[in-house]
Amino acid sequence: MSVHDDLTTVQRCLDDLSRSVGKLEQQLGAGGLEMRRVRTDAAHLKESVALLRDAASHPASPRKPELVTIPDTPYDDSLWIDTDDEGLGARDRHAP
Repeated sequence: MSVHDDLTTVQRCLDDLSRSVGKLEQQLGAGGLEMRRVRTDAAHLKESVALLRDAASHPASPRKPELVTIPDTPYDDSLWIDTDDEGLGARDRHAP
């Protein structure tokens, strides 16, 4: 099966779920917390499948990360002026 077929199957199942939730609401009433939760969860699933369908119709091209070359030469010491040594504090002060 293709992704489109799978998404169509899922959408059909969600439509069945929505109809079943509607029938349950008629039988049990729509005011209970549990019924509201089920209705909200079904709506979230429909939104998620719609997002998946949209993402599947516009596939993102895989991009290779840009490689950064790090030189083997030492860094310029002026980069570390006024910095603290990790765990030791500032250079002009002593640790307790």
